[in-house]
Amino acid sequence: MRTLDLSPLFRHSVGFDRMQRLMNTASEWDANAQAYPPYNIEQVGEDKYRVTLAVAGFSEQDLDVTAKENTLTITGKLAGTEDDSATYLHRGIAGRAFERRFEIADHIKVTGADLSHGLLSVELVREVPEEKKPRTIAISSKAIEHKKAA
Repeated sequence: MRTLDLSPLFRHSVGFDRMQRLMNTASEWDANAQAYPPYNIEQVGEDKYRVTLAVAGFSEQDLDVTAKENTLTITGKLAGTEDDSATYLHRGIAGRAFERRFEIADHIKVTGADLSHGLLSVELVREVPEEKKPRTIAISSKAIEHKKAA
C-alpha cells in the first residue's frame, strides 16, 4: 500500500485532517470492485441530492442502507432465492453481493430511500446549521477627532 505524508500541509491549514484518509482511499481504488452496481449521483435541488443504484433482482429485504459519520454504505446480498435446478443459456443479470461506500460531506443528511423498478434511490439533503451560514456584519462609522497642534 502506498501512503502519502501530508503533515507538511497541516502546518498551514486547520481542519483538513480528512484529506489523508481521502487520499488513501483514492490510492486503494480498484476499477473492478467499483464497477458493480452502476450508479448515478444527481443534484435535484439547491441543497438536495440523489444517489441511484441499479439493483435489478434485489428486494427491499436484500438491501441495507446505512449512514454513519461521513460515510453512506449500501450493501446488497440475495437471500438464497436462487433456483439451482435452472439451466441458463446466458446469465447476464448479476446477483452477486456488493458493498458500495460513498463519502458524504459534513452537514449532509440521508432523508430516505426508495426501491422502484430495480433502482434504489437514496435521498440526501444538505442542512447547514444557522451558525455556519454566511451572515452580514454591520459596519458602523465613528468620527475620529484630531487635536490640532498649537
